[in-house]
Amino acid sequence: VVSGSGDQSVCIWDALTGDLVKGLNGHTDWVQSVAFSPDGKQVVSGSDDQSVCIWDALTGDLVKELNGHTGWVRSVAFSPDGKQVVSGSDDQSVCIWDVLTGDLVKELNGHTDSVQSVAFSPDGKQVVSGSGDQSVCIWDALTGDLVKELNGHTDWVWSVAFSPDGKQVVSGSGDQSVCIWDALTGDLVKELNGHTGWVWSVAFSPDGKQVVSGSSDQLVCIWDVLIGDLVKELNGHTDWVWSVAFSPDGKQVVSGSSDRSVHIWDALTGDLVKELKEQSL
Repeated sequence: VVSGSGDQSVCIWDALTGDLVKGLNGHTDWVQSVAFSPDGKQVVSGSDDQSVCIWDALTGDLVKELNGHTGWVRSVAFSPDGKQVVSGSDDQSVCIWDVLTGDLVKELNGHTDSVQSVAFSPDGKQVVSGSGDQSVCIWDALTGDLVKELNGHTDWVWSVAFSPDGKQVVSGSGDQSVCIWDALTGDLVKELNGHTGWVWSVAFSPDGKQVVSGSSDQLVCIWDVLIGDLVKELNGHTDWVWSVAFSPDGKQVVSGSSDRSVHIWDALTGDLVKELKEQSL
């Protein structure tokens, strides 16, 4: 598990034991977003210091620092082939970078407010972004053209993600809803309601049948994508839940919170499997 923190550090944890494996230090402000490369050998991080950093996950060394944003970097993600990184920033831009050279490949402009979340499609051909302008945008990663704008949220869009088959997009918003969209037509497929606070983070399960969401209401929720029902409500955090994700096998969910803990949950039973707290440092 990799985590980023307001203490400016990036930490890699052993998900089984809860031990801290490696601390990656170099950012000079809050780390807003982190992600592993598809092969697990690298980590990318985005920070309020306006930089995007690529790290060696094994040694902890800084491999590349990508500079170009003029605002806080809110979200980062690797492409499926690991050759590119996408970043979203308060400067309202979405940037695509070459991991090997560190060069800026494409700058995607169109949002009129801070870009809070970005992700590649499973085939790497598209990028999705969510913004403070309340829109979800789908872009052509090669040309930089805007393919589709998804409108329906009535507050900031904090988190977006493609489904594993690339046919759907999920978004979480300050309007307290989780929305599932048809990526091809842009139609709203399902609106999932139940949170009583801003939805900070959303993610699909590996099989695409479920979505997990984290909210300022301190809850982690697992939803059925097809029928829209709430499958499981995971209680245990004592502050806002900022980040959520499924494990690669779909059997577990990880969540990060302002209560300074990272929780690993059993996705089927809803039981808390492991709690990683700052004293582990």
